[in-house]
Amino acid sequence: MAGNRNLHRANREKNDEFYTQLADIENELKHYTHHFKDKIIFCNCDDPEESNFFRYFALNFEHLGIQKLIATHFDAEKPTYKLEIDRELDLNLDGKIDFADIQRIPLQQNGDFRSPECIEILKSADIVVTNPPFSLFREYIAQLIEYEKQFLIIGNQNAITYKEIFQLIKNNKLWLGNGFNSGNAYFSIPDYAIHQYAKGVYDEHSGLVKFRNCHWFTNLDHSKRHTELDLWANYDPEKYPHYDNYDAIEVSKVKDIPKDWQGAMGVPITFLDKYNPEQFEILSSNDFRKNEDVPFKAHGLIKDKDGSINGKPTYVRILIRHKR
Repeated sequence: MAGNRNLHRANREKNDEFYTQLADIENELKHYTHHFKDKIIFCNCDDPEESNFFRYFALNFEHLGIQKLIATHFDAEKPTYKLEIDRELDLNLDGKIDFADIQRIPLQQNGDFRSPECIEILKSADIVVTNPPFSLFREYIAQLIEYEKQFLIIGNQNAITYKEIFQLIKNNKLWLGNGFNSGNAYFSIPDYAIHQYAKGVYDEHSGLVKFRNCHWFTNLDHSKRHTELDLWANYDPEKYPHYDNYDAIEVSKVKDIPKDWQGAMGVPITFLDKYNPEQFEILSSNDFRKNEDVPFKAHGLIKDKDGSINGKPTYVRILIRHKR
């Protein structure tokens, strides 16, 4: 798809200025409201005066019962600032905490999420919610894991295939959120980037680009993650061929997962949108190699020519099996 190609190109070119729409933020964050009470929320990859993440939390500060909201501004060349709203600081003494109580506080450094100053803020925070740079996604996630933070962030679907990310998913330390409406994520972009997007991806009337391969990544629990996937298909050896190099069957569509097959199954990465860890177990392909000639894969996925069936390669597959 053109949208996917453009997102890949943006990643390669490190064009990371994608601004999430308030409607998309509201649609996702409504599933996590119980997590935010009495918490310090940090938006560390935002322009806080333009950020819809900051706007969402500021508008809903009292409703969500937030303790503190912090957003840092990035400037590549000079010291910058952060915006804060603190439950304990009713600056205009009107009996409520809202936009009128925002503090603009100078930073000594440039607001990069990797700067020592921002790391100190991160240490004090409970939950990070933002749209981080796609080109730095591995590094960004690694930092959140290192400091044992809860998070809800946006990333490219291809991040699922990164060895570092897939291992977190496999070990139930990270999973997908509820998802964008109809799978479509809309972002505003700087004027200088408009020429990079094809017609149908960039809408000149709305000023937005549309991508279909973005996801919310999180370690906050939500109800969809515990919804059981309804299964109707029965195993048929003619419909479910085995891989040449792995002791597992190919299931090309999530809806066709056989309810009565107890062995390993290779499914598309779109399965993760339906993944219930109480119903399925995610496996490493390395444990199902048929012989030592099949290379060890650090990511633990089935992909490329090693995932062939009768000599024909498949797309990327995740190995799963029923838990019960």
